[in-house]
Amino acid sequence: MNVGIIWGSDSGDTEDVMEYIVEKLSSYNVENIHVENSSIDDFTKFDILLLGISTWYDGDLQSDWERFFPTFQEINFKDKSIAIFGLGDQYSYEDYFVDGIGILASEVIKNDGKIIGHWPTEGYEFVESRALFNKDLFYGLALDEGNQYELTKDRVDKWLIKLGFILSDIDFCAK
Repeated sequence: MNVGIIWGSDSGDTEDVMEYIVEKLSSYNVENIHVENSSIDDFTKFDILLLGISTWYDGDLQSDWERFFPTFQEINFKDKSIAIFGLGDQYSYEDYFVDGIGILASEVIKNDGKIIGHWPTEGYEFVESRALFNKDLFYGLALDEGNQYELTKDRVDKWLIKLGFILSDIDFCAK
């Protein structure tokens, strides 16, 4: 399976999560591409595509994603499965928690793509989010490195399994 991870990070947290995902998927053919160095072809050449984004301030896209967004809106995702992981702050930005997930998901769906990897809202405290698929699920994996960093690796592992990956470190559940 050919896996692409396209990501952007201002503070380094999204990059850290991407690196952890790459490590967990070491038995797969994984290519990671920083969104500022990506092209439209990078979004269509993989069997499965993971997008990594953080949400800034009042629901703003991470800066590199924001610059790339006009191009992103033009991509044809027909017959593509896309999974999104996003970072946000559920307490300081409770009205915009992981909005970046929802912004990207909306464009993927609008452009004929399929969003996979929905994630439960249980365990988070927020008021509103554009990342909601419904009241019980986000469009993708929601992470809060500022307030729940100790849950990140377990959440990522479970999400990757949900996506159908067999992880290289199968003993993670015992840790």
